[in-house]
Amino acid sequence: MDYLANKYLRPRKIPSTACSGCGLGQVHKKLVMAIDELELGLEDVVWGTGIGCAGRQTYNTWKGDNYAGTHGRVYAISAGLRIALPPDKKIICTVGDGDAFGIGFLNLLHCARRNVDMTVVVCDNLGYMSTGGQYGWTTPLGVKTDSSPYGTYEPNFMQEGQDVLNLLKDAGATYLSRYTSLQGQEVVESMKQAILNKGFSLVHVIYPCVTNFSDRALGTRNPMAMFKWIKERTCSLHDKVPEGLTAFKTGVYLDASNTREEFSEKLRKFTHEIQRRAR
Repeated sequence: MDYLANKYLRPRKIPSTACSGCGLGQVHKKLVMAIDELELGLEDVVWGTGIGCAGRQTYNTWKGDNYAGTHGRVYAISAGLRIALPPDKKIICTVGDGDAFGIGFLNLLHCARRNVDMTVVVCDNLGYMSTGGQYGWTTPLGVKTDSSPYGTYEPNFMQEGQDVLNLLKDAGATYLSRYTSLQGQEVVESMKQAILNKGFSLVHVIYPCVTNFSDRALGTRNPMAMFKWIKERTCSLHDKVPEGLTAFKTGVYLDASNTREEFSEKLRKFTHEIQRRAR
């Protein structure tokens, strides 16, 4: 067990029970590195989780306070906790792509609209891998999955002009970024920026699923083949993407940190004003 795991994580959850070659541990470690580099302790962070692979692997791993919400409800719970907890507490959620961009998307949008102070890390394995490998909201076009044996044909949430991060920006989020788990310190730095933002932040991280995605899409469970496939499709925000290719455009999409009033602060001010009028 390394230094960070010993400091922040419960021993019975280490090593992870994730499949061999899964990149979820890469995402998890980068987030713990960000917390450590910000010099935050167990008492400073409340960690929430969703459902699916991301929720199952990160639930109750944090040594400090943690909670879980099923089927997209972790954001509603987080909004309530933001009001109840001291303002300096950091609320961090690790969720899957389905929990964020599918069944939980409406709750996510409303947290962005309100600018609730929370950091959402979307751990995206490009489909519903915990239930067998069906295609999802970010599955690249043409990819074979259990539910798309001839290749996916539906538009996805990472296409040009249909990027889910643009929807969240328009909804009112104040920090947004996207990376892959194969990238390095730049992911950690982005997570640090997200945690420091006094408002709604989301970091979207694509990670490799070897057991289901790679097996169906690439015909192999060799982790290196999956890693190479992701690397070949990773580019910067300003790179031109060939038509018909879903690329992973990485970097900071939006940094409007601390430019909008945070939801719980606004609510407290409003409550105090109502109390003043009543006196």
